[in-house]
Parts: sequence; structure tokens; C-alpha cells
Amino acid sequence: MGKKGKKEKKGRGAEKTAAKMEKKVSKRSRKEETFLYNELYVYNIRKDAWTKVDIPSPPPRRCAHQAVVVPQGGGQLWVFGGEFASPSGEQFYHYKDLWVLHLATKTWEQVKSTGGPSGRSGHRMVAWKRQLILFGGFHESTRDYIYYNDVYAFNLDTFTWSKLSPSGTGPTPRSGCQMSVTPQGGIVIYGGYSKQRVKKDVDKGTRHSDMFLLKPEDGREDKWVWTRMNPSGVKPTPRSGFSVAMAPNHQTLFFGGVCDEEEEESLAGEFFNDLYFYDATRNRWFEGQLKGPKSEKKKRRRGRREEPEGGSKLACGGAGTQAPVEVVKEVVTEDGTVVTIKQVLSAPGSAGQPQSEDEDSLEEAGSPTPGPCPRSNAMLAVKHGVLYVYGGMFEAGDRQVTLSDLHCLDLHRMEAWKALVEMDPKTQEWLEETDSEEDSEEVEGAEGGDEDEDEDSGEESGAED
Repeated sequence: MGKKGKKEKKGRGAEKTAAKMEKKVSKRSRKEETFLYNELYVYNIRKDAWTKVDIPSPPPRRCAHQAVVVPQGGGQLWVFGGEFASPSGEQFYHYKDLWVLHLATKTWEQVKSTGGPSGRSGHRMVAWKRQLILFGGFHESTRDYIYYNDVYAFNLDTFTWSKLSPSGTGPTPRSGCQMSVTPQGGIVIYGGYSKQRVKKDVDKGTRHSDMFLLKPEDGREDKWVWTRMNPSGVKPTPRSGFSVAMAPNHQTLFFGGVCDEEEEESLAGEFFNDLYFYDATRNRWFEGQLKGPKSEKKKRRRGRREEPEGGSKLACGGAGTQAPVEVVKEVVTEDGTVVTIKQVLSAPGSAGQPQSEDEDSLEEAGSPTPGPCPRSNAMLAVKHGVLYVYGGMFEAGDRQVTLSDLHCLDLHRMEAWKALVEMDPKTQEWLEETDSEEDSEEVEGAEGGDEDEDEDSGEESGAED
């Protein structure tokens, strides 16, 4: 995804790029270009190294799409939809194309099948048995925008789309939500973002915090039903732009995001780097907190054994309670601007995994450990019980900074973050806006702004990337 410039009052939760930034928001003369990519990188965990993989005929460059890996055919990566923006933002459109990367042969293939979703961004897609299930998203044109709450299924055996019509009351239209498969075979939808027009040229965004379960009715894969969920536990605060991955024990991991304060002509946000776990089996949220290094745990345990009975004050917030710790990082942009990132780390407590009621969270306490700075729209992956967090974006004043750092966390131990790749200040450049021949670029699989057009009429023959 490309670097961002001015704030967008339309809302980051919709996963918008800088393509359609409102010129009313900022009077600054300096502007930033937007760059989108269709590059493929592989991170080798053992070698701790990134490798760029060049495969002929990839999908056109895009962002806000969805990618899902399935085991069929020796491993496949399926990609649907997303959006394109030219560097100056003069051209912008959504995709409705479907691609598959055959991992065994390292070849891209565009799969053309009728009856699929319209062009969109910010949708969510998961692998469910031998199908891909897609929900929601949004489409925006120069005249209007629309959010979706429709559901589609793509059969990985027949390569055919079908639109599902679940019974019951489901989520309202939205984009950027959590979508995950439960151990019981259902699909959970949580949160998301949508907006509506309150008056001419003024939109109001909504951060959703409701949860729904989509599951086959009576075990039939051709009949589905929505059910409203009311999970217990420590729930995430309302936000958008959060990231999701599947953690060990079939839990859904929830990281970061941003809580926007919107006004008519401006947008400011508080960014997060916290962790939450949703346990579908127990229908319960858990806050993820780091335990701290083992040495700290042993030292704390020895100290507690030496304490008299009054040592129990710690559990009641007495003098021994650890205060929050503030960690400050600085990033110097190419033009010399110093961007300061502050993290307030709360005193550590129990891990995000479910605990029995008689567990003493103070037994697992340690020193707070800095990890990824607060951000939204980071990429998450879990491998061998280790969470990897890559990139994302945050704001410092009027600047939006695109990150390229990589961190990992052992989800079994929940002790401390490890920085694999630190932020590179040289990549945080502020670019002048220039005219570009890419503004006239047209790409196959893109869909224009007319919602009443035939779904296949939006395809255009495209120039090379």
C-alpha cells in the first residue's frame, strides 16, 4: 500500500487510500503522492529475511483487497477486489476480479466466474471448508458511496460464485470488520466502519461494536442463518482499522486500530497497539497483557514469599502497584522533521489466554515491554504460535506515516515483543505531488462508479503495470 498524506474526513476505518483526500481539510501547499503496489514478498522466519518474489502476470496494483490461503492444489493464495488510485488521486476505482497464486508452481491465474460480488474495497473474506466466504465492503464513485452487508460464497472445487441469503437479522452494511471462523464451524462478524451523509458534502462515520454469528442452518451448506451475539469479558474499546488473525486454541486475535474524532472538516484519531483475544467456544473477550521475562517473574515470586501477610496489598492497588511507563520513540523524516511516538505501557497483568478463576495474575507479572508503536491497518500472521505484526500507519499532527517495521510475539509465553525489523526513517519521505502518466492507467477487473451497470460491463483492457 502507498504512503498517505492529508487526513481524510471520510474515515480511515473504510480503509481508504489518499486517492480521494478532501481538499477542504488542509490548506497546506505540500502534498503527498500515493503509491500502490502489486509486489510479492516472502519473509523467511529461520533466516530472518525478506525476499521479493517476481512472478509474471500478477494482479494489477491495489490496496484494501482480501487475500486468503487454502491448502488445495499444494497451497493457493486467493485475492479478491480492492481499489486503485493514481499517484495524484485523479483516477480511482474498485476491482471485482478474482486471482489465485499457485504456491507450488509459483504462477498467477485470473479466475473468471460470473455471479460474483460487485467491485469493492474493505470487504472481508475467509476460507470455510472448501469455499471462500465474502462479506461486506464499500464502493465509492465521484458522485456517491455505498456500504454492503451481502454475503457471497466461492466454491473452490467448481470455481463458481453464489450469493447467500441468510435468514435472521444480520449486520448493517459496513467495511473493515472482523471476520473469523469458529471451531464449531460458524463465522463471526464483529465491528467495522460505515458512514452516512448528514448534509451536503458532510459525512458522519460510525464505528460498529456489535457481533453476529453466521452459520449453516440445520447443517445444510445451502441455507444460512444470522444470530446476534453478546460476548462477555473485557471487550475492545470502539475503533476502526484494527487487524485480525487466528491465534492458538482457535481464538481470534485483535490488534491495534484507531478511534477517530470527526468534525465537519477535520479528522483526528487516537491510535492503539493493544491486544485482545476472542474465544468463540466461551463467547468471551480477553485482554492480552504481557507477563514479562521469566527472570522478573522469579524475582517477584521470591519477593512475595518474604512479605508478611500485609503483602496482599498489591492486589488492592497498594504501594507496590506498578505505575504506567511511558516509552518515547523518534522518527526523523527525510526533510528533517522529527516525529515523536509516545507509548504509555500499563502495568502488566495476565496473559490474553483464558485463565481459571483461581489463577493469580500477579504471579505472572513483570516489567512492561515496548512493542509495535500504536497503529492502524497493520498486517498480522501467526505461525508456530508466534504473532507477526508488519507495517500499518499512524498520524503525527497533520502527517500520516506508513510503517515498514516487523515485530513478533510468542503467544504461548506472552512475555515480550521482539523487534525483527525496526522502522527505517529513510522510508518516511514527504513527496511533492506531480502529474503522472499513471493517472490514465486502466486495469482489467476494475469497476466504475455506476452501481446500476451490469457487473461485467466494468471490465476494461488495461495497460501494463
